[in-house]
Amino acid sequence: MKSVNGHQIIELFEQFSPKKYAMEGDKIGLQIGDLSRHVQKVLVTLDVTKDVVAEAIQKGVQLIIAHHPPIFRPLQRIEGGSIFESLIKHDISVYAAHTNLDVAVGGVNDLLSKRLGLQNTKVLVPTYEIPLKKLVVFVPIENADEVRDALGKAGAGHIGEYSYCSFTASGEGRFLPGNAAHPYLGTVGKLETVAEQRIETIYPVSIEKQVLNAMFSSHPYEEVAYDIYPLELKGESLGLGRVGTLKEPMSLREFAEFVKKQLDVSMVRVVGRLNDTIKKVAVLGGDGNKYYRHAMRHGADVYVTGDLYFHTAQDALQDGLNVIDPGHHVEKVMIKGVAEKLEELVPKQWDVQFLPSEINTDPFQII
Repeated sequence: MKSVNGHQIIELFEQFSPKKYAMEGDKIGLQIGDLSRHVQKVLVTLDVTKDVVAEAIQKGVQLIIAHHPPIFRPLQRIEGGSIFESLIKHDISVYAAHTNLDVAVGGVNDLLSKRLGLQNTKVLVPTYEIPLKKLVVFVPIENADEVRDALGKAGAGHIGEYSYCSFTASGEGRFLPGNAAHPYLGTVGKLETVAEQRIETIYPVSIEKQVLNAMFSSHPYEEVAYDIYPLELKGESLGLGRVGTLKEPMSLREFAEFVKKQLDVSMVRVVGRLNDTIKKVAVLGGDGNKYYRHAMRHGADVYVTGDLYFHTAQDALQDGLNVIDPGHHVEKVMIKGVAEKLEELVPKQWDVQFLPSEINTDPFQII
């Protein structure tokens, strides 16, 4: 098994939830500790509390990945017995992924949508657009299918509901191998002409590394001839929240009970008419007060979000939008979801475990 450090773990995590997805000014990234240290156990948690830190110490964890940043406002001091002192004493680093994990494909809002059984989901509040690039590579005709297939498997050529999209044109390539070359085709010191195909495909910049790795590993040439062009075309739109449809309609009263069950909460606050039919649902994890009009613009029958303010509830009621507030803590879906995602991404030879926290960090008790 291969020993790894914190930098390698976070590079793995940022493959699907990079920092650039975060809202401006969000407190994300490494907050405590040193990522250069060896990591064998990673704890995934919603919050970093005293009980979570005790859990990390008991389980021999070296790195915590949290959704809510433990340092969100400037610290005035670090007192003895604080979580920060305990983390530093036990060499436990803390990395926070907040709004970037809300935005990410497969992140908090997708996990909530999945729990609610939403279909045909779209982004509720667009915040980030993934840039596109075009790759052009020149390949001997007999190897072109292999390279095209490798690029498609790596995610290149994905346009809407279509994948493996590419364009091919035939032509001639010329090269003169130098004395130190080991050419796949041709002879050292002799100008060679080869029948080649020009393969063009597009890809989002977020997967550039894997696309280029696929090209290099499948291409027969010692030196690959290729070009990369930035594009003005719009790529996939990412953002906060999701909006989708239920498989079968239900009343607001029935849907409120469904939300309680699916999101594992003991109560929800409901705004609206309990007999209204619910088919189209908008959901936004955490505090979604300022985005309720986005739910209206999407034609949602109900908006599921947390920390609903009294006046926002009044405004939504007057505007005819039903709202269900299951609390902020439903974002706990990320604990198991992120741990499973990292287990899926981690190379088999890495000596590291991803542990979902077992601590309930909801500060509220329902009496």
